[in-house]
Amino acid sequence: MNFIRQQLDNIKKPFAKGEKYERFAPAINAFDTFLFVPNHTTQKGAHVRDAVDLKRTMVTVIIALMPALIYGIYNTGYQYFIQTGEAFTFMDAFLHGAWKIVPMIAVSYIVGLTIEFIFAIYRGHEVNEGYLVTGLLIPMIMPVDIPLWMVAISVAFAVLIAKEAFGGTGMNILNPALTARAFAFFAYPTYMSGNKVWVSEASNVDAISGETILGSLAAGSEVNYSFFEMFQGAIPGSIAETSTLWVAVGAIILIATGVGSWRIIAGGIAGAAFMGFLFNLWGANALMSFDWMNHLVVGGFAFGIVFMATDPVSAAQTNRGKWIYGLLVGVLCILIRVFNPAYPEGVMLAILLMNVFAPTIDHYVIEGNIKRRKKRWASAQLKTA
Repeated sequence: MNFIRQQLDNIKKPFAKGEKYERFAPAINAFDTFLFVPNHTTQKGAHVRDAVDLKRTMVTVIIALMPALIYGIYNTGYQYFIQTGEAFTFMDAFLHGAWKIVPMIAVSYIVGLTIEFIFAIYRGHEVNEGYLVTGLLIPMIMPVDIPLWMVAISVAFAVLIAKEAFGGTGMNILNPALTARAFAFFAYPTYMSGNKVWVSEASNVDAISGETILGSLAAGSEVNYSFFEMFQGAIPGSIAETSTLWVAVGAIILIATGVGSWRIIAGGIAGAAFMGFLFNLWGANALMSFDWMNHLVVGGFAFGIVFMATDPVSAAQTNRGKWIYGLLVGVLCILIRVFNPAYPEGVMLAILLMNVFAPTIDHYVIEGNIKRRKKRWASAQLKTA
C-alpha cells in the first residue's frame, strides 16, 4: 500500500494548488479518496468528530445491498431458463444474470460519475461518495431487458435534476435512484410495465409469461405462488427487489451498523400492514383481498422501505418524524396499489411523495417539541411563584 500511496502522491503533484492542473484537482482527489481514507479531519466548528465518514457509510450500504443483488442476478437467469424449459445449473443462471445486469451497473456508474466529476471540477469542490450507492441502486430497481441507453438517460436525469440541481450530495430533496426509475417509467412506459419486461427475453420462445404478482392481481388473474415462494423471491420483478429474505439480511446490516433507521422501516411495515388489513376486511377486488402479509413481501415494498425510504438525506430527520414518515410511506404504498389498477406497484410514488413532505413533518415535530417545552417552563414558573 505504501508503494501505491507514493505513486499516487507523485501523480497528484501537477494538480496541487498553484500548479498547472489545479482546477482538475477534485477529479484526481476522488481516486485518492476511493483508494484511501481521507487524510484530513475537522479542526474547528460545530462538527461531529467520528471515525465514520461518508465513505464508510456508503460502503456499508453497498455491503448491505450485496445479498439482494447477488440473488437478483441468479433470479434473472433462473426466470430466463424457466421460460425456455432448458436444464440449467446455479452457475448457468448466475452467469446469464450477470451477462444482463453487469453492463447496466457499468453504464450507471460511468454516466453518473462522469456527470459528478464534471460538476465537481466546475464548482471546485471534492467529488462526494454519495453516488457509489445511487449508481448501484438504479440498475437494481430496473427491469432486466431495459435498453442500456435508457438506463444512461435515466441516470443523467436523476443526477442532474434530482441531485446536482439542488447542490449535490446532502442537498437533494428526492431520492435520486427513485427519480431515475420514475423518469424511466413515465418516459418509456412500455419498457417499464407489462408482462414482457420482467423476464429476460428468449429468442426461441414466442409467449413470455413474466407478469409480476401485483400485475396479475390488477388484471384479475389468480396468483399461484405460496407465501414462502414470494418471500424467497424466485418470481418475476425488478432485478433485486423480488427477494424479501435477502432484503431483510441487508436491513439487519443497516440497522446493526446504525446506518439505516429502524424507526422508518418499522413504521413502513406497520403502515402497510394496517392498510392491507383494512382492505382485507373490505375485499372489493383481488388486490384488496390479497392477504396483508403478502403485500409486505411482493413488489418493491421491502426493498423500497429498507434502502430507499431510509435515505438519510431525503427522509425525515427527527425520531418522531421518522415514525410518521415511515407509517405514511407504508399506508400510501398500499393505497396506490389498490386504487390504481394501471400502476399496481406503489412504493416508488409513495416514497417520492413523502420525500417532498419530510421537511414539513420535521418542522411540525420540532414546533410541537418547542410548544411542549414552553408549557413545561410556564408550569414550572407557576409552581415556583
